[in-house]
Amino acid sequence: MEIIKKYFPDLSTTQQRQLEMLDGLYREWNAKINVISRKDIDNLYEHHVLHSMAIAKTIHFRPGTEILDFGTGGGFPGIPLAILFPECHFKLIDGTGKKIRVAQEVATAIGLTNCKAEHLRGEDEKGKFDFVVSRAVMPLPDLVKIVRKNISKSQRNVLGNGIICLKGGDLQAEVQPFQRFVEVDPISNFFCEEWFKEKNVVYLPL
Repeated sequence: MEIIKKYFPDLSTTQQRQLEMLDGLYREWNAKINVISRKDIDNLYEHHVLHSMAIAKTIHFRPGTEILDFGTGGGFPGIPLAILFPECHFKLIDGTGKKIRVAQEVATAIGLTNCKAEHLRGEDEKGKFDFVVSRAVMPLPDLVKIVRKNISKSQRNVLGNGIICLKGGDLQAEVQPFQRFVEVDPISNFFCEEWFKEKNVVYLPL
């Protein structure tokens, strides 16, 4: 948890309490339903929570912003972002029912009222959102095909509506079709830990 406070020193008491609760909750649920690699659970805050929060270093969502977390798994990046932005609305979807159950149970346990989780494939999501966020779910061109229908036309943020995703490795081929519009921010610009090298926040307006 100290690593979170290092980069987000202005958290409210409620936000700190919600973030602190994640460790016990994910350990408890992970023992029943594997949403985080067993070997990686000890790195929950660095590899999952802080990684998710990197999105908040590229955009400060305005109150009322509607965000879809596509392929959320056990709740990343949606739950950490919902904690950070309590005045925004988050919908977390995943095609695996067991994982969505974990995300919903964790959100409920920490008292997140701005976040709902639903067992749903992205193709079947009908809602409109300002942003779609995701974490290494699928190649960007495939994601664009599925979620373009879900991007709202009305703007309320400094950044234009679109996709913000967390991706690692060589992205050259993946972003090439969108090279005139896409922005790739290395997470190492925000966080100095070795693990974040070669990891990026990718923003594509749609």
